[in-house]
Amino acid sequence: MVKPALKAALLSPQRPLGDHPLLVVGPSLGTSTLLWNRAASLLGNDYDVVAWDLPGHGLSPAAAETFDVADLADAVVDLVDSIAPGAAFHYAGVSLGGAAGLQLGIKHGERLKSLSVQCSGAKLGTPEAWLERAETVRTQGTAVMIQGSAERWFAAGFMDREPDFSSRLLHALRDADRFSYAFCCEALAAFDVRGELGSIRVPTQIIAGVLDGVAPPSMAEEVAAGITAGGGTATAVSLEGVAHLAPAEAPAHVADLMRSLIAWAETNGAQA
Repeated sequence: MVKPALKAALLSPQRPLGDHPLLVVGPSLGTSTLLWNRAASLLGNDYDVVAWDLPGHGLSPAAAETFDVADLADAVVDLVDSIAPGAAFHYAGVSLGGAAGLQLGIKHGERLKSLSVQCSGAKLGTPEAWLERAETVRTQGTAVMIQGSAERWFAAGFMDREPDFSSRLLHALRDADRFSYAFCCEALAAFDVRGELGSIRVPTQIIAGVLDGVAPPSMAEEVAAGITAGGGTATAVSLEGVAHLAPAEAPAHVADLMRSLIAWAETNGAQA
C-alpha cells in the first residue's frame, strides 16, 4: 500500500496562516470540501479552516493503488506539513474523514490539539458490504450510488428544503473517480480500531445524528467509552433531525460544538 496524495482548499478568508488556530476538516466518502462550506463560514473568522478531499474526489488526484485509513491519516499529516510544517492542529472529520481522525489520534496524537469525530465510528459496516460496494462501483461507476447515498446522507425533508446544496453534494459523488472510491471502500472494509481507542489522549468529541443509519448514536457512545476507558477525555453528542452529514445538515449546531471543543483545548493546552 502507498500513502495517497491529498489536495485541500482553504475555506476561511485569505490571510497569512499562523495568526489563527489551524483547523483541518475531512470529508465523508463520495463528498468533497463542499461538505464543510457552511460550517466553515461560521468558523472561518476565528480559525484557519483547511478542508481536504479524498483520493479521486474533488481536488485530490486519483489513487493508483490500494491504501488503508492509517495511510489517509499519514497523508493528512503530510498535507499539513506542506502548508504549516510541524504545526499542531485541530481536526474534524465526517464518516471516512472521521475514521481518519481516529487514526490521527491513535498514530499522530502529538500533532493534534482536538478531535471532532462526526457521523463515524471505530468500525463502520461489514467488510463484506464494503467489498461488494467496491466491486459494484468499479464496474458500474459512482452514479450507481446516488440514490442510496441520498437516502443515507440526508434526513427526510432536507433535499426538499435544500435542493441546490444537496444536488451539489450528490454531483461530487457522481464526479468522483470510480477506482479511488472503490479503494476507499476497501479501506473501510479493513478499518477496525475498537481495540486502540484507549490510546487516544487528545480531547475528543463524537457527534452523531439521531437519524443516521450508518453511524448511529450508539457508535458515538462506543467511541467515547473506549477513549475514556484508556484515560482520555471524550464526550458523545447526538443531534436530533440529522442523518449522516452533520456539517451540511446542521452547520450552526456543529460549528458551536466544535467551537466549544477548540476553545477548551486551546485554553487547557496553553495551561499545560
